[in-house]
Amino acid sequence: MKNGTFSAKRLCRSGVIAALYVAFTVSFGNLSFFGGLQVRPSEGLCMLPLLYPDAILALTVGCFLSNLFSPFVVFDVTLGVLATLLAALCTWGCGKLIKNKALKIIVGGIFPVLFNAIAVPFIVLMSGGSGAESLTFAAYIAVAGEVALSEAIWVYAVGTPLTLFCMKQQEKKVALFE
Repeated sequence: MKNGTFSAKRLCRSGVIAALYVAFTVSFGNLSFFGGLQVRPSEGLCMLPLLYPDAILALTVGCFLSNLFSPFVVFDVTLGVLATLLAALCTWGCGKLIKNKALKIIVGGIFPVLFNAIAVPFIVLMSGGSGAESLTFAAYIAVAGEVALSEAIWVYAVGTPLTLFCMKQQEKKVALFE
């Protein structure tokens, strides 16, 4: 974010990140939307706000567009997008405050896991996506655990190598996503 100005380069970077998010989500079809254990490799991109402030809007737009394909579109487009936006903002803040690379990645990945573990169970249970008859506390906790587990796997297994690669490229002054 140089001088806080808008540029074609930043718009293109945001577009690429959003497009990747949509492609990685939609390509897995209903596996990306049903139940607590979701196949969403796109969640690995949620670490990018650690390095690129433009990724905040890109992830939010990518999540919005992806969730338009969800069978639970009303809940996914509201709660899911809000969770992604809040997680991206917190991840970006973490990237600004923490200088140690390992700690930055560990803490930065917590926010997508946490916000999705809070929001997604409501989406799943209110829409009947897990076979649950009603929104009970026990059902909520069970789905929250599933969401946290699957989210952590995607965020850290995909996001950590991606983030480390991007950090290394930044150190070499290689323009990545720019």
